[in-house]
Amino acid sequence: MNLHALRVFYYVARIGNVTKASEELHISQPAVTQHIRKLEQELGIKLVHPAGRGVGITYAGEELHRMASKLFAVEQEIEHRMRDIAAGRRGELTIAATYLPATELLPKHIATFKAIHDEITINVMTGNSEEAFELIRNQTAELAIIGGAWELPNMRWEHLMDDELWFIVPPGHRLAGREVPLQEMLEETFVIREEGSSTRERFMSMCRTYNVRQPKIGMQFNGLSETIKAVSAGYGANLISAMAVRDFVERGEVARVFVHNIELVRPIALCTATNTSLSPIADEFVRFISDRLRTGSDL
Repeated sequence: MNLHALRVFYYVARIGNVTKASEELHISQPAVTQHIRKLEQELGIKLVHPAGRGVGITYAGEELHRMASKLFAVEQEIEHRMRDIAAGRRGELTIAATYLPATELLPKHIATFKAIHDEITINVMTGNSEEAFELIRNQTAELAIIGGAWELPNMRWEHLMDDELWFIVPPGHRLAGREVPLQEMLEETFVIREEGSSTRERFMSMCRTYNVRQPKIGMQFNGLSETIKAVSAGYGANLISAMAVRDFVERGEVARVFVHNIELVRPIALCTATNTSLSPIADEFVRFISDRLRTGSDL
């Protein structure tokens, strides 16, 4: 069906006058008449008939006008919906995040963002750094918030903030609250994150930098809270995000150990693929989260 001819007929049926319809459509009266005749020929049925100074609509014409009204209402809805998506007012955003950003940073900022953009659906997929990168590569997620500095090809990095790394032990441990050399700290058995974790990689990198032995691993967990709970329960030591463990230290559930001349920080960065353009809503979220984390808003 010729949709342009259908639109011309729709205007004529709604207004009931060929001349007024031609004025509203900004086309000539003969062109309006020609479009209607072609539409009647295409459908094989009469749609209009003369009626005084205007036109009358046949039964078939009334049915066609009713259905065309629904069609053009959907067309308007499509146009409005696409404008909203293009402007970043509506859409779906999937974010990959490592455990620290997913639990400590993103929830409150996403809540604020959602209050401003109610028509946006946001999905957060949590995993370690390697898993987050894979979600970016296969385009399951548009962006990732990652703890740790990883240099990878085809990835764009934007530094957001730094997070300290603390050594912790169970409360009452002989090293609790003390300042000790790194070698003495590494005599402990460690509860450590899984391979692919940026914290684990930072720990191993520190050992290589200071030419000390690799830590003795007694337990391995996939996640922050599990490692903290294991230490709190009385087993082993851990190197972990200060942001994640600070409340546990203040409550006395774990204790911090200070290591001579060792200050460890881990960057938290926003990562996107260099070969993929962000959707309007992803671009809007990048600006939002970058501004808030850089300025420390609501941290």
